[in-house]
Amino acid sequence: MTIPSSTYRLQFRNGMTFERAAALVPYLKSLGISHFYASPIFTATEGSTHGYDITDANEIDPQIGGRSGFDILAQRLREEGLGLIIDIVPNHMAASLENGWWRDVIEHGRKSRYAHYFDIDWNERLTLPVLGKPFDQAVADGELKIIHGQNGRLDLAYFDNRFPLSEESSIDILAETSDRPEALEALSKDSARMQALHERQHWQLLYWKEASKHLSYRRFFEVTGLVGLRVEDEQVFADSHRLILDLVREGIVQGLRVDHVDGLADPGGYLKQLRAAAGPETFIVVEKILGAGEVLPSDWPISGTTGYEFIAAMPDLFVDADGLDQLDAAYRGLAGETADFQAGLSQAKTSMSSVNFAGEVSRLTRIAQKIDSSHSREDLAKAIRALLVAFPVYRTYGVKDALGGQDRAVLDRVAAHARQSLSSPSTLDFIVGLLSESADSGEKLEFRARFQQLSGPVMAKAMEDTFFYRYNRLIATNEVGGEPQEQPGGISHFHHNMQSRRLNQPHGLSASSTHDTKRGEDARARLYALSEGADIWQAGFERWREMNKPRLINLDDGAAPEQNVEWMLYQALAGIWPEDLQSVDHQALTERFLAYVEKALREAKLRTDWAAENAAYEKAVSDYAEALLSPSNMGFQEDFGTTLRPFIQTGYLNSLAQTLIKLTAPGIPDIYQGAEGLDFSLVDPDNRRDIDFDRLRRALSQPAPLDALPVQDLKQRIIAATLQARQQHASLFAEGSYVPLTVEGERADHVVAYARQDEEIFAITVVPRLMFGKLDASSLVATDAFWGNTKLLLSPDLSRASKDAFTGRVHEKSGELAVADLLGRQPVCLLVSS
Repeated sequence: MTIPSSTYRLQFRNGMTFERAAALVPYLKSLGISHFYASPIFTATEGSTHGYDITDANEIDPQIGGRSGFDILAQRLREEGLGLIIDIVPNHMAASLENGWWRDVIEHGRKSRYAHYFDIDWNERLTLPVLGKPFDQAVADGELKIIHGQNGRLDLAYFDNRFPLSEESSIDILAETSDRPEALEALSKDSARMQALHERQHWQLLYWKEASKHLSYRRFFEVTGLVGLRVEDEQVFADSHRLILDLVREGIVQGLRVDHVDGLADPGGYLKQLRAAAGPETFIVVEKILGAGEVLPSDWPISGTTGYEFIAAMPDLFVDADGLDQLDAAYRGLAGETADFQAGLSQAKTSMSSVNFAGEVSRLTRIAQKIDSSHSREDLAKAIRALLVAFPVYRTYGVKDALGGQDRAVLDRVAAHARQSLSSPSTLDFIVGLLSESADSGEKLEFRARFQQLSGPVMAKAMEDTFFYRYNRLIATNEVGGEPQEQPGGISHFHHNMQSRRLNQPHGLSASSTHDTKRGEDARARLYALSEGADIWQAGFERWREMNKPRLINLDDGAAPEQNVEWMLYQALAGIWPEDLQSVDHQALTERFLAYVEKALREAKLRTDWAAENAAYEKAVSDYAEALLSPSNMGFQEDFGTTLRPFIQTGYLNSLAQTLIKLTAPGIPDIYQGAEGLDFSLVDPDNRRDIDFDRLRRALSQPAPLDALPVQDLKQRIIAATLQARQQHASLFAEGSYVPLTVEGERADHVVAYARQDEEIFAITVVPRLMFGKLDASSLVATDAFWGNTKLLLSPDLSRASKDAFTGRVHEKSGELAVADLLGRQPVCLLVSS
């Protein structure tokens, strides 16, 4: 297997085609990238913006260039010596009539050759939650019509949707109407006849709001437009991976990124099958969020995860614990109960299991009662929900045998927590037994698989897509895979995490921005600094609230925006605030901010929701947010911009430090498109905006001294120089040990230093931390006087001469290095043994 020295993630669609990507390959080569990392390339629904809604897994999407365009890109990569990693989606496909397999299932029901390809409960007709109102009302309003479809058959049309009628009912209607259009129209208006016709189909149309309570197929999280695949079936695996494996076997693709592996019935079994089919040379990583202390199952034949845990490690270094306490006190004073993380998360998970995933819980309840009818449905549902709420990680990985090791320990903790809220411990013990003991029946296997497939979505939707938009203490820590309730552990805890990372997944990806992160890495790095200037931020917040108080609206359900939302709005705005407001596209900035505000409010699900929009509330908050950027609000903007200056400066330094750590710590550095410059994006779709690659190319091709570069070009230069070092010393960074370095002196707590070592070769990373208010006003370095007597102590095998990777400056053999000599001249430092 060729281990990448770095990856570069590119998002196809939204204007990015294979042709455009091929033109970027020389630039990526010059940046030092070893592997091109592509978002899904297979045919997706018309107009898809992300590609995860695949309609044909065995065709390369014509919308982005098709097979011919892909082959040109692959050839260009080969010419430049870059590998190719592609994102594959085994968990789901689009529940769309554009999907030939799905259309066949709709047309033929259980008789379809593809009926078992999808995770469908065939105890009832296939549910299709596509209606904007109940079926009877849609008929009465003339929204459903019988029309001619394909192959001489009839369809039931609902606006642009076409649902093929069963062959029998289609023949009957054609015989009755003699193919007269007026007869079809009359039939479409007959409610009783339409209801009877509907009941004869292999499917049933539902009001979309009923999906949470009643759905006959497994979906991706709450997305009814994505239907679960049964890749545990050998035929389904073979048919959905045919092109993927052909590309691997032909040597075109060297790596695979597996999307949402936790959604599968048996992730471990799938990965073993994938490894066997793809061969030992293929680099494989999985999208998997690890909880605190959780490690990947040891028998998964993969290199690691896509790297969210690296993001989660950054607050240890760049969030000030004392300042966070100060922010916490202020936040509790204005947010009330929302400031209680554990209670709030439990409440969100309870709502998810009781409302949003009520249908899935009901299905589990039916299966459990079928196994043992002595337990009431009510007690079973309560026990299942209590366990789902108590889960601290996404899931366990039991199949047929009894749980062991990490999974058993997790379930024991969960059961102990759930027991506190239940009055029927025997029912809880029964459910725990189904999850932990050997499964000796098909029903027990099904229960275990479906529970494990549900606990992840409940966690993800409750935490990342609900509570992370409610709990706004420091939104920089509300990131995918993050633990925002935890106090930062400091340098020692960071070193411990990196040593563990080297042992458990040295070749997993290390990410700082992705297509799923809540905000770009540079916005997050800036917002970390709020913890250092907590008093300044708190005082500023009070001023800004007072300045904008006239824009508050009192609604029947309270003020809009409420204080918790105001606290969030000013942080979100700070994360994208330009150094010079007058130099940017003001309208574009406002549109991005307002789109984020709408999503944040609806995801929080407190006073509005995607499923139940509160128009008056949303307008009031949107108007308030828009006013913050209005040309008529210059007083606020000047105050806000002035207050932010030291946070912006510290954020830049945090970003450079974070970047160098990602490039040199254990793991494979993953660079998200455009993030080699500055990434101040907000949550999707903002983070899929078009990138100005022409500017990035020009910047990289025009060398200049480090101190002459603007920060966005400096970040790019640091990346290029470090990636060059990684390629020159591949084994050092891929296999080398991770050695925390001792720092002594008055500013020791402001330095992160470690070495990567492989026999006689080493590289030393030195970066600053917690530098708010300590930087020269016109640069990103502190004065020599600040560092004083602070120094690194080096062991004899690290005391040899080394060279600065960014400046070329040579440091002679020595047992100690003065930090002022390393960070008094440049923001970060990488020394490589001579």
